[in-house]
Amino acid sequence: MATSTETAGTAAAPPWVEKYLEHVRVERRLAPRTVELYAIHLQALAANAAEAGLSLDRVQTAHIRRWMAQLHSAGREPRGIALVLSCWRSFYRWLGNEGLVGFNPVKDVHAPKAARPLPKALAVDDAVRLAEMYDPEADPWTEARDGAIVEVLYGCGLRVSELTGLDAQASSTARGWVDLDALEANVLGKGSKRRLVPIGGKAAEALRDWLAVRGECPALATAGLRDPAGAAALFISSKGVRMSSQAVWKLLRERSLKAGLAAPVHPHMLRHSFASHVLQSSSDLRAVQELLGHANISTTQIYTRLDFQHLAKAYDAAHPRAQARPEGTRPRPKKDNDNKQ
Repeated sequence: MATSTETAGTAAAPPWVEKYLEHVRVERRLAPRTVELYAIHLQALAANAAEAGLSLDRVQTAHIRRWMAQLHSAGREPRGIALVLSCWRSFYRWLGNEGLVGFNPVKDVHAPKAARPLPKALAVDDAVRLAEMYDPEADPWTEARDGAIVEVLYGCGLRVSELTGLDAQASSTARGWVDLDALEANVLGKGSKRRLVPIGGKAAEALRDWLAVRGECPALATAGLRDPAGAAALFISSKGVRMSSQAVWKLLRERSLKAGLAAPVHPHMLRHSFASHVLQSSSDLRAVQELLGHANISTTQIYTRLDFQHLAKAYDAAHPRAQARPEGTRPRPKKDNDNKQ
């Protein structure tokens, strides 16, 4: 099968391919690099058809599926296969519009699903180190706020938009708020769905410390006159207004580096860490789904892979039979022929 990008564009293109490339170049005004890739993919299609003894108008869906399978077995990533199929599909759609073929053989062919990447979660020790990090040289007001932000993100598993949407007090206009008496956060999540999230002891302690100094922001009174809703936010900037998601990203990055973590931390990493650590301890996937506010449990199930990864690492580190023996340490079993002289 001709799939090489180095050789696909060397032979003369069939007339239909040339006309189609002219169409996407002139009428659709695709970028030169895109046209170049289309030429490569269509040369591979033409080569496959020629190898099968077919003209391009005789290609069937079964042929497309076979060539796609060959791409997959050759190591092409699902995303790359999807791009090839998209090119072929567009080509046959154009042929149909020109009255040159009766149907599109690529219409119902789809690339293999790409594996969902595992979310990046902190190790428990790293998460605790970040949560307990204290900078004595920092401004106490800022330090109290930033420490509370870390504790709430990691302790409650909130999205950054849910965190910045919290108000200091409940009201009819609040998107969300914290109730330290009940130890719970009322959160407005995706799809405008509300959920209650428990607040742990450490997060509650950090929130009380923050609320005790929150009103000391000099700009808060002025900001409240300009934007009462913004000034009602639980977490405010030094200007007295609601913190943005970008500001939370920035402070987490700086704080994680100060804590000596190997890689900078972002808000969603703390959400992943929350989910992974709760699942490792409880194995209650449905509870984790409720805490995260996932509409579908399949979204939550990716954390079971993280949980297995955690267990596999523990096994590799602890089990005496997990590590392969150094070469030559296991006696070679004797065969019957070994005893024969």
